[in-house]
Amino acid sequence: MPQTVNLTGTLIYKPEKCWNGYVLVPSSSVSTAKGARLIDMNGNVVHYWDGLLGSFDNKLLPGGDIIGATAEIPGVPLEMRDLVQRDWNNNLVWKAPDLDQQIINGEKVPAARTHHDFQREGNPVGYYAPNQYPKKHGRTLINSNRNVHKPEISPITLSDTRLVIVDENGKEEWSWQLMDHFDQLGLSETAKNAFFRFPGVKPGMSYAKETYLNNCAWLGPNRHYDMGDERFHPNNIITDIRSLNISFIIDHRSGDIVWRLGPDYSSTKELRELGAIIGQHEVHMIPKGLPGEGNILIFDNGGHAGYGIPTQASPTGQYNQGRCFSRVLEIDPITLKIVWSYGDYRGQLASELSLFFSAICSGMQRLPNGNTQIVEATSGRIFEVTPEGEIVWEYVDPAGFVFRAHRYPYDWVDLPHPEEKEVIPPSNVQLRLEGCTPAGINEDIYTRVSLWR
Repeated sequence: MPQTVNLTGTLIYKPEKCWNGYVLVPSSSVSTAKGARLIDMNGNVVHYWDGLLGSFDNKLLPGGDIIGATAEIPGVPLEMRDLVQRDWNNNLVWKAPDLDQQIINGEKVPAARTHHDFQREGNPVGYYAPNQYPKKHGRTLINSNRNVHKPEISPITLSDTRLVIVDENGKEEWSWQLMDHFDQLGLSETAKNAFFRFPGVKPGMSYAKETYLNNCAWLGPNRHYDMGDERFHPNNIITDIRSLNISFIIDHRSGDIVWRLGPDYSSTKELRELGAIIGQHEVHMIPKGLPGEGNILIFDNGGHAGYGIPTQASPTGQYNQGRCFSRVLEIDPITLKIVWSYGDYRGQLASELSLFFSAICSGMQRLPNGNTQIVEATSGRIFEVTPEGEIVWEYVDPAGFVFRAHRYPYDWVDLPHPEEKEVIPPSNVQLRLEGCTPAGINEDIYTRVSLWR
C-alpha cells in the first residue's frame, strides 16, 4: 500500500530550465479543493474562484476570465449541469445553453450535460500557443451527452457523447453524435459483440455510459493541411474514447472519421512498433508556433480498457487489454512514428513500471521552450520535463486528484510578477520527519540500488 504521509506543494523547481508562468488547477468531485486555483511555480495560490468546478477541465482566457461548471448532476457520473464563464471577480459573464435534459430529484430538468472538455474559439487546445488566443466572446466547442437507443449496437439505452458548437449567444451551429458513426470506429465483430453484451451500465442507472469522449479539440492551423492533406483541416476536431482505445479526427463538413489510431495496433509494422495505446486521454495536435507543431500528443494511460476476445483476466471481453504504466507520446500523424516520449518503459524491469502511472484522466501540454508539462492525475502530480526527460518542475497538489492543468504566461492576467525561488529537494535518503529514526545506512548503497532499478 502507498505511504500515508506524502509531501505536497512544489518539490522541484529549476527556474532557468522552465517555461515560467501560472498554472491553472481545476477542482472536481474527487478533489478536496472548493474551486479553481491559479498558482505560481512555487505553488502559491495567486487567485481563486470559489465554487467554480472544472467541467472537468477549466480554461483561462486572456485578462482573467475563466470557463468551468458550477454543479454536477446528482447521482449521474461524469456529467455537469452547466458550463459557465466567470470574470476575475467570479461574476457570471456567459452561460452555455441547456443542450438536453436530465432526471434530477425525480424530475426532468434542462441541463447542459457537459463533461470532460470544451474549447473557446481562437485557440484550438485551451492552453497557450503563440498568437492563438481564446476569445472572451466567441464560438464554443462543447462535449455534452444525449441518451440514444440503438438496438443494433446495444439492447440498453446509451448515454452518447454529443459534440456541439454554439455561437456566443448560445445558438447551435453544428453537432455530431458518436453512435451515428459507430461503424467507422474500426471495431472487430468480436469487440462489437462484447460491447453489445456489456455496454457499461453504472449502478443505479437505467442506461449505459461507457463510450464517452474524453476530450475535444480543434486541429487549428497546421503544416499537414498547408501541404494539401484535407484530413487535417483546421476546423476538424480530434478526440478519443478511452474505453475503446481509439483516437480519431472528425471531418467538420461531412462528420466522417477521416483519421484514426486504434483500436487495432497489430495490423501494420508501424502500429506494432508504436504499441497498444490503452485508455488514452487528451489527444491533440500540437498548435502552430510550438515545438513539434503538427504532431499529435497523447497521454497513453495504460490501466485496463478495450473490447475484444475474452481472456482469463477478462472473461467477458470487456477491458481485455492492460498495462501497468503510463507514457506520453508525441506521434507524427502521417508516419505514426514516435517523435518523442516520456515514460515508455516497455521491455524494462517490472520494478520500473510504478514510476509513472495514472490509469485514468491526466494530460499534457507542449510549452514554448520545448518542454512538456504533464499531469499524473491520480497522484495529483503536475510536472515539467525537458526533451531529454529531466524533471525541472514538480508540484503535488494538496487537494489530491488533478484531472488536467494548463500553464499560461504571466501577462495573461494582471498580477505582479511573482518571485521565482529555486527548489532543490534533499535526497530521499536524507529526508526525514523530525523525530524519525535516521536511515542508519550508507547512502552509497541507496544510490547503487536506485541505479539498478
